[in-house]
Amino acid sequence: MNMIKRFKVSFSKIFSKLFKKKGACIGIYGPPNAGKTTLSNRILKDWVGGEETMGSVSHIAHETRHAKRRNGVSIEANGHTINLDIVDTPGLATKIDFHDFMEQGMSDSESKKRSKEATEGVIEAVKWLDDLDGVILVMDSTENPYTQVNVTVIGNMEARNLPLLIVANKVDLPEADPAVIKEAFPQHPMVPVSALEGIGMDSFYEALAKQFG
Repeated sequence: MNMIKRFKVSFSKIFSKLFKKKGACIGIYGPPNAGKTTLSNRILKDWVGGEETMGSVSHIAHETRHAKRRNGVSIEANGHTINLDIVDTPGLATKIDFHDFMEQGMSDSESKKRSKEATEGVIEAVKWLDDLDGVILVMDSTENPYTQVNVTVIGNMEARNLPLLIVANKVDLPEADPAVIKEAFPQHPMVPVSALEGIGMDSFYEALAKQFG
């Protein structure tokens, strides 16, 4: 009798694993230096712990040159837990000029190499859209949101019917104006945060659960 009971328990565990709902795969997009990797790192710090990060950050644009995926991030918000796979993508840009890297003190050859890597990163980020269940679009709340990159990304998401959450980042800076972003794209939910300082993250996770949970 005990053996039958143990068999039922073991079978139940196997069955639940086989039919467990797959977590949504969410891509973090945005222009260079908007704070995508900083946001990704903050999510891991809050919900994974330890020293794990998605990548390094830099004031030089296009520091993230390849998409990085972290599976199985469990986030508790709105009274329940959501399981997400997070993809930190390279910065999107409509134009990449190696002279911009030279202005940061890089050599001619290194600048051209970084420019090539950045271009490849944009292509990779666009390809990832085919495998995503939703997108977090990070914008710098100190800058004009009416850019070709932002408008193009949002238009692309709408054409694909992908759920979208806009993050107005860097609200810790005095010149930040997240209300302008909300006014620019009122058709999508927006949450103001400082991924660096951890400001507004509770509201972000609540919005995340509502949009992708």
